[in-house]
Amino acid sequence: MLEYAMKLTLEPWNMAKVDVERLQQHEFPDDEILDINQITGYFAFVNRLADGLGVELESFWHPASSGSL
Repeated sequence: MLEYAMKLTLEPWNMAKVDVERLQQHEFPDDEILDINQITGYFAFVNRLADGLGVELESFWHPASSGSL
């Protein structure tokens, strides 16, 4: 699942039917594969919107912040 999500995020132009078939071979049902695809795509979309608009991260995301998660 993580390999699928990484490939979809980093090189979506290389996605192929075999990527879905691998998930099916690992017994992921089609509705869960759709969820993985939509969630991965959503986060890629939102991050690109934020990056494209220059949205700054909240201070707690910066390693230099004093608090810990």
